[in-house]
Amino acid sequence: MLARDDPNSTLKQTPLHALHVARGGRMVPFAGYDMPVQYAAGVMKEHLHARARAGLFDVSHMGQIALYPKSGKVADAAAALERLVPQDVLALAPGRQRYAQFTNEAGGILDDLMIANVGSHLVLVVNAACKAADEAHLRAHLFEDCVIEPLADRALLALQGPGAEAALARFCADVRPMRFMDAGPHRIQIEGLDIACLVSRSGYTGEDGFEISVPARNAEALAAALLDDGDVLPIGLGARDSLRLEAGLCLYGHDIDSTTTPVEGALEWSIQKSRRDGGVRAGGFPGANLILSQLENGAQRRRVGLKPEGRAPVREGAPLFADRSSGKQIGAVTSGGFGPSVNAPVAMGYVPASHAATGGTVYAELRGQRLPLRITPMPFLPSSYKR
Repeated sequence: MLARDDPNSTLKQTPLHALHVARGGRMVPFAGYDMPVQYAAGVMKEHLHARARAGLFDVSHMGQIALYPKSGKVADAAAALERLVPQDVLALAPGRQRYAQFTNEAGGILDDLMIANVGSHLVLVVNAACKAADEAHLRAHLFEDCVIEPLADRALLALQGPGAEAALARFCADVRPMRFMDAGPHRIQIEGLDIACLVSRSGYTGEDGFEISVPARNAEALAAALLDDGDVLPIGLGARDSLRLEAGLCLYGHDIDSTTTPVEGALEWSIQKSRRDGGVRAGGFPGANLILSQLENGAQRRRVGLKPEGRAPVREGAPLFADRSSGKQIGAVTSGGFGPSVNAPVAMGYVPASHAATGGTVYAELRGQRLPLRITPMPFLPSSYKR
């Protein structure tokens, strides 16, 4: 499921590269970076440790972009950004974060992202493979209203799991009262350092936890301090992928892309009433006509959760059929693997709306045989966000 790059290409390194190597990370090319896919514990143990205690992930390859309003009013930056996303950014209060999507004129998703209102400006976190295109997209459409500044001198760490709060609060007690999707500046004090960080109570595992934007020069010191906690284990890309799959979360370029709309991707929960038909700022974003129509009338296809029978995982790309004998493919698996926490294979994929009802059955073709998969609600494992 993890897209990897040409191993012969020149790979970038995150500020934590030396730490990964020193701790035995098995490095692989990913999104143009040399990244750890796992450590000595292995993917299964890393996954279960993040669910039971706490895991530290290096996500510094992702893009961080600040939008500064030229007017000095953050509402003007929010209104400008609403021209590119179907979400209500104006209603995003200072100290809060929101999930969103850049859309194209056909209603497809150019990228999914997080938007944080930090009071004076907005901070976006975008996918690694899309960050150059996203920056260009912002400059092409928002340059009159915003100063667009890539935060290239910052690293990004994700601390996830039920022990995340206690581990981070040792160095920053102010994070304890934060709730899911709170985001703002915090001071983290370690080894005589007083580090100005942007901390959000969020992540991509389904667990409680934090994402910490930290100056690159301080990233290794912060990571090492967190890993000194016996409850915190370094986690690689392999377990990050299995954790987000159990949580029913999309991986851009696999489960959603420029050919899938937010409604097809089952992401309509992220589009607030104010941007829908009848709302105070309905439409006005790329692809609005199609997306608003799908919100009212439904889409012809739908991303659904899939549970295969038995123990064999069904992988990305497996074709889906309505029954055991039909020759007509109706859809495909977009992510699939074994879920260590649910102790069973799990997958997601697209099927026609007529086959998307919970409890229905579709069939994946594996090695010339048809394996039944039950349409299942997501997430496969209940989330544990602190609300």
